[in-house]
Amino acid sequence: MAKRSRTSAGILLYRRSNGRLEVLLAHPGGPFFARRDAGHWTIPKGEVDAGEEPLDVARREFEEETGHSVPVGPLVDLGSIVQKGGKLVHAWAVEGDLDPAAAVSNTFDLEWPPRSGRVQTFPEVDSVQWFTTDEARARIRDTQAPLVDRLEASLEGA
Repeated sequence: MAKRSRTSAGILLYRRSNGRLEVLLAHPGGPFFARRDAGHWTIPKGEVDAGEEPLDVARREFEEETGHSVPVGPLVDLGSIVQKGGKLVHAWAVEGDLDPAAAVSNTFDLEWPPRSGRVQTFPEVDSVQWFTTDEARARIRDTQAPLVDRLEASLEGA
């Protein structure tokens, strides 16, 4: 079995709507997350392999998980966080808009149910949605919440 990367990189898309800051979060697909909501949403992100630049990975993963390119515009470096399992996540934010109904994710195959011999295909991300920053903090993995805080801080007075 291939060793999994201990580093990921992602993009936090944001927009201003009706005077409020909103961020786009992704809900993981597959059977393990089907009935899980609060605390399970994430920024679109993926693993960085040896020799890859984290920002290039963040752009690629955003496109794979949403079906849309990262909008052109200034990037806000949100720094890094460490998730509970020890994975380091580098993140950037960019302003843009995306219709969640038009988002399409890549897929993965998984034997499901376990030990059934039946392989099913699932989307890596089954939903993306816009949330106000307060809603996002309630939905996002708690270790990723500082990314929302850092985005807000970077935009204050901007």
